[in-house]
Amino acid sequence: MKVSREQATRNREKVVDAASRLFRARGVDGVAIGEVMRECGLTHGGFYNQFASKDGLAVEACARSLMRSAERWRGIVAETSEGNALHAIAADYLSGRNRDAPETGCALIALGPDAARKGGDLADAFRHGFEALAAILEEADQEGGQEAALARMSQWVGALSLARAVGDPALSDQLLSAARKAAGLAA
Repeated sequence: MKVSREQATRNREKVVDAASRLFRARGVDGVAIGEVMRECGLTHGGFYNQFASKDGLAVEACARSLMRSAERWRGIVAETSEGNALHAIAADYLSGRNRDAPETGCALIALGPDAARKGGDLADAFRHGFEALAAILEEADQEGGQEAALARMSQWVGALSLARAVGDPALSDQLLSAARKAAGLAA
């Protein structure tokens, strides 16, 4: 059955969103195209009407995930009083919510290894998303500049990655608490 252009556009959006969640949860190589399409209620064959390859989908999913993170951070900045935006972003990022839901959480942690292994367009999309997030931190920190923003990003991503990986809830909480404290927040 032929679908309208509008429906095809909606289907494509559903596929990119589903892939974004699944890739963040299990990595690009840990997800089959059939799984993504089933998640959307679509057939495997319909994938190739929308995307040239799984790698192409990974690029779009990575870009979308990081764009949404940037939108979230910009929203936090807009809702926060002058001088408190950096702390508000840190509190949101270094949270149990972000740690406990990889499928909706930090794409930097989930997709960084894939971007490093695969390179090419995926690495480019990852870099652009990372740079957008670092720029928001740089703007939120009215004194630190780019170097401070990059250091924060490194510290926060590392802390969250370790908090997800250690397999001990108490140590995981301790890692997030230590990173929040280093960011100038109450533990």
